[in-house]
Amino acid sequence: MNNRRIITTEESEEDIRIEGTLRPQHLSEYIGQERAKSTLKIYIEAAKSRGEALDHVLFYGPPGLGKTTLAGIIANEMGTHMKVTSGPAIEKPGEMAAILNNLQEGDVLFVDEIHRLNRQVEEVLYPAMEDYAIDIMIGKGASARSIRLDLPKFTLVGATTRAGLLTAPLRDRFGVVHHLEYYTVQELTTIILRSAEVLHVEIDRNGAVELARRSRGTPRLANRLLKRVRDFAQVKYDGKITEKVAVFALDLLEVDRHGLDQSDRLILRTIIEKFAGGPVGLDTLAASLGEDAGTLEDVYEPYLLQNGFLNRTSRGRMATELAYEHLGIAFPK
Repeated sequence: MNNRRIITTEESEEDIRIEGTLRPQHLSEYIGQERAKSTLKIYIEAAKSRGEALDHVLFYGPPGLGKTTLAGIIANEMGTHMKVTSGPAIEKPGEMAAILNNLQEGDVLFVDEIHRLNRQVEEVLYPAMEDYAIDIMIGKGASARSIRLDLPKFTLVGATTRAGLLTAPLRDRFGVVHHLEYYTVQELTTIILRSAEVLHVEIDRNGAVELARRSRGTPRLANRLLKRVRDFAQVKYDGKITEKVAVFALDLLEVDRHGLDQSDRLILRTIIEKFAGGPVGLDTLAASLGEDAGTLEDVYEPYLLQNGFLNRTSRGRMATELAYEHLGIAFPK
């Protein structure tokens, strides 16, 4: 199966390059996630009126939905700086202590993939989040002693795609917790039209709607597809993205009207044709596809499950009637 999927929602080097210019800077510019946005606005205004740092915030949900963008917006709205790091990047408690000690009053510390912090590093965060202080050991052996360093009042913004892997003590120390949801076609259309304006791409509304339909509810993917389709529009057409151009380009890229790509369709077709629609065990399915079972479960399955193409039962995976219909195969009654 192809590892270089255009439809993947994981961040790529290309995304890092373009997202910087496309990210909104303030809540008023941010599209979608209305529930999270409205409550954040109240918390930010309340904290500013009291002259305090915002309470610690946790965002969880699938990749590409705007967790990093929201962290940047919180820093901008509070009028402070944001320091960015990630769970796997901090290996030792001393590294976390150094990061915390270098923060200024009111700063936002954004920790991506916070569920991947190791336990010793995480324990440094507990007193930092609760009491704005860290305990440091000086010396070794019998002469070792602990000193407590006071920290400036800061806001920790954690982001995770796997909220279930967070330890309870860490999760309980976040005052504000938000689950980010997939975007509607209407919201994605607005995002694509805005991104096209920023990137100076000519696009009509029907072209934007077609792109939005195939973006799997994810802004990161919508922006990536916009860039790909722009290339087709410049080379094959007059540079403007219309519905016809979008359909032509996305069909060539093998991204269908439900946002499924060649790999997704291969999974469904294998279950239907080799295993009579299922149920089939995960390991058996992975072996028949020549794919790792963990990758299949974490990368491919979530979207197929959420959109009703696949059922996960105690006996294994089963293709739904929608999957048969989508592939143009008669559903066995």
